[in-house]
Amino acid sequence: MNRLLAWLEHKVPPPVVGVVTAAAMWWLVSTVGQVATPGQGLRAWLVGVLVAVGLAIDLAGLLAFRAHRTTFNPLRPERASSLVSTGVYRITRNPMYLGMATLLLAWALYLGNWQALAGPLAYVLYLTRFQIGPEERALLALFGDEYRQYMARVRRWL
Repeated sequence: MNRLLAWLEHKVPPPVVGVVTAAAMWWLVSTVGQVATPGQGLRAWLVGVLVAVGLAIDLAGLLAFRAHRTTFNPLRPERASSLVSTGVYRITRNPMYLGMATLLLAWALYLGNWQALAGPLAYVLYLTRFQIGPEERALLALFGDEYRQYMARVRRWL
């Protein structure tokens, strides 16, 4: 079992995990009850805010990587050429994953079924185990104490 779990590390790109999670959320809601139409008022407004926030967090993380001219390929963290700890990376060590989790939360709210909230939770748990943990090991090997200090200052998610 441990070999299977280790095999899953860095195998599925996080955007694919996000899309599969979103599809699974839709499937779950459609099998337990009808998928809600976009709500009026507060719910629609909250969905819009969450989408805007999620996209902004994603973009801020991506632009910070580009500004530092380092890889943003989540499957190859050992290719990082610099440790990015400025901008949105002062708030969270994983802004692009946080942005996708926020988008999944917006999707759950759009679907209008509390059971859809299992999707963002599953996404966070999966990424923490199979993506973020291995990334952290790779970055510790590359940047040592600098990354250890960064980990002590900035939370993994929020």
